[in-house]
Amino acid sequence: MSRECSQLLPRVCAALADPRQPGSDDTCLEKLLDWLRDLTELEPTLNVVQDNPCLTEFFTSVLALPEPSPSILSFTLRLAGLLAASEDCFQHLQQENLLFRLFGTGGTLNRAVWEDASVRSGWVEGVHSMMHHQPALHFLCNGGGLDVIFTLQGDPSLFVASAASQLLVHMLTLSVESEPTTPVGEKDCDWPACAQMIIKHIEDSLQSGSASHINQSLKLLTSLFGSCRATWTEVLWLRIAKQVESFLTEDSVQTRHMLADLLLNMSRSPVFCDTEGSFWALVTSALEHLTPVQAGPLAVGILSLHKCPQDVRIQAMTVLLQPMDCILRAASQPLEYAGLLDESVSDPSTVESLLSSKSSCASLLCQTLAHLEKLLSLIHLPVDLPYTALLRSFVTILQFCSGLLIPATSLGNKISQILIGCSRVQKSALDALAALSERKGCDTVIGSLFDILLVYLESPNTSPTVLKKSFQAMSKWLARLPEMSCFNNQWQTEKILQDVFLVLQKRLCSPCWEVRDSSLEFLTSLIKSMRDQDEFRESLLSSEVPKLTENLLEDPESYVRASAVTAVGHLTFITSSLPETPVAGNQYNKEDTTAKLQDILSTDPESFPRRAVISIFTKWLKQGCTDQVEDTAQFVSRAIRTVERDLDWEVRIGGLELVEVFCVQTLCRAGLPKYPSAAASSSVTSSIQQNESLQIFCRAKLFKFLFWSLCDYDKPVGQKACDILLVLRASLSPSGLLKDCQGAGDSSAGCGIPWLQRTLRQGSLAQDFPTDGGNGVDFEDPESMMLALGTIDLEELHDELNKSSDHIEKSPQSLLEDILATVGTIDENEADCY
Repeated sequence: MSRECSQLLPRVCAALADPRQPGSDDTCLEKLLDWLRDLTELEPTLNVVQDNPCLTEFFTSVLALPEPSPSILSFTLRLAGLLAASEDCFQHLQQENLLFRLFGTGGTLNRAVWEDASVRSGWVEGVHSMMHHQPALHFLCNGGGLDVIFTLQGDPSLFVASAASQLLVHMLTLSVESEPTTPVGEKDCDWPACAQMIIKHIEDSLQSGSASHINQSLKLLTSLFGSCRATWTEVLWLRIAKQVESFLTEDSVQTRHMLADLLLNMSRSPVFCDTEGSFWALVTSALEHLTPVQAGPLAVGILSLHKCPQDVRIQAMTVLLQPMDCILRAASQPLEYAGLLDESVSDPSTVESLLSSKSSCASLLCQTLAHLEKLLSLIHLPVDLPYTALLRSFVTILQFCSGLLIPATSLGNKISQILIGCSRVQKSALDALAALSERKGCDTVIGSLFDILLVYLESPNTSPTVLKKSFQAMSKWLARLPEMSCFNNQWQTEKILQDVFLVLQKRLCSPCWEVRDSSLEFLTSLIKSMRDQDEFRESLLSSEVPKLTENLLEDPESYVRASAVTAVGHLTFITSSLPETPVAGNQYNKEDTTAKLQDILSTDPESFPRRAVISIFTKWLKQGCTDQVEDTAQFVSRAIRTVERDLDWEVRIGGLELVEVFCVQTLCRAGLPKYPSAAASSSVTSSIQQNESLQIFCRAKLFKFLFWSLCDYDKPVGQKACDILLVLRASLSPSGLLKDCQGAGDSSAGCGIPWLQRTLRQGSLAQDFPTDGGNGVDFEDPESMMLALGTIDLEELHDELNKSSDHIEKSPQSLLEDILATVGTIDENEADCY
């Protein structure tokens, strides 16, 4: 601790313990606690306490208050627990009789302020902090503290209740793993004393018949088995397994919903997943006895495991597929569809009952579809799902929701009445459908898939959010067209694309801006995935979509204009390579498109379209849409002249990203690596290439923009500019030149460099940064810029720019001064520190 802080800390402690002073800001107390925590990690905690007796005096003063502030008392408890985490300091505080008065049953617990949840939370956190050694464990267990924690498990504050449960898990683990005992067994005498007390509490709660007490213990066990992988957890489980298993068959106990999380955490532990027999038999029993809604999370978790018995996997699969199976059966004539599942292993009556009820149908389908989407999104799926049947079931659900399906069963009629127009189920089904597009083997029902998606895209009743998801699903499935065996006919592919573009034309003219925006995003997605396919390009360019997209550059809604910019920019990847043909004509002129986007970058009043333009310009540059070096330099120069004074920092940093791509491409084209070795930099050929690249950069006016950006008010802009300049210096400056640059200030080229250095040191405080060669700096002169790169300490600037904006104010001394200023006891600078 610095001398200044050691002088301020006693005043801070006295001010915090003074009830006459206004309470300190909770944020300051958190920062003070963080600083003291960091301090105890740097030096022995006991030394900190002994060198600063004001800390123990603070505890004594707060305890002496008849009615301490809840926030101050909570802070006191947390601080005491933090210091007591050190065994030496724990003993010291014990000798001062402070810990019992703070954490014992005769102290804080008997005060009226205990009714405040923040105090109870501070008590739990303080106890948790000190639980790092045996003396603390024995202090709490022998002093009645465990009973307090057991009570806090049912605290009305969910935060306190959760923290109490986590504390018991920590104490149980600490007790078993730190006390020198024989290996634990099922008998009480084999467990350490503290562990015995906690385990007895768990057992008593599980046998209590009280749903709240049972749930508290199940939560504790769920957390324990999720965090601890030690073998003793299996011994503990054997003591309580029978009681937990009984909850599956006792209808009167409302605890079944807790069992799924418990069993899932256990299945992920190597202690249980490697065992045969009883545990997996219990999982199977749970999948059978829990309701479909309760068993769903357990089933999807089991199916995500790579180590699991096959019979358990089959049962989990049954849970997830049964709702889809019932949907298919409900939509089919008897005997027309055999179903996803064999009825000999699956009783559909429960699921059918849920699906025929208005209160549960949508919830069950949404949950099941979400679980299936999660499975389908896994890169390595441990199970083989019936993809074709799933695709058919997803399509059937969408048909139910649209009212197109004429059910053949009474169950189907009920489901149809419930699901018509249900956007929740529509969105879930479309998400699952999009995830299924990544899997192969679904060719047999592709026709009906595109039919139902077109229905959703065409229907005026489709809500904007459902339409967006319909577009996303359609985009993913269209991208698969080339690999689909049932669509190897060119005519079929062209027909689908024509239908899609007809719908898209209508949607681009929608009065709803969200629909226009989603339509443009859909078009961009299609171009990204299908622009190399001849049928796609021909269908797109023969439609009205390109013209309508271009018209939306003038849309009144800024989000739509931004999406239109992105779509037009991607259209250019197709149109720029077109030969002069009757289809293309002169409609797609890249120069006209560039001019329109440049105009948006210059004049659009909203930042979203301007950001989109500079992003598209960067993509064009990366894709090589500008052919000749000189044309590219002019293109970049025009763009940065526009963005350098843009009020939006993201536009300016987008301009720097454009510059970065241009610089890298120019250096690579000249054969110069981004970080050349000294040997390579000294060659004659390399010097010529460096000079040519430098001249290109100067003609494009890059250096003016880069040095100007170093003084930007928004730090990310300055950081990006500095990174680029460091790369340019490494690539362009011969090793010998860097040594000679220090004395170059006397030359005509270097006369303005000292002024530039002084200006850059001011950073964002610099006024009237010159852009016209004032002060002797010529940003378009290669020799001046080479001297600037070699002379200016870019590393120092880089370090300054990467400092946090509050690196001075964030110091411990400043924090202590802020606290004193807040409570009004500082002698000088009494103005509000903010």
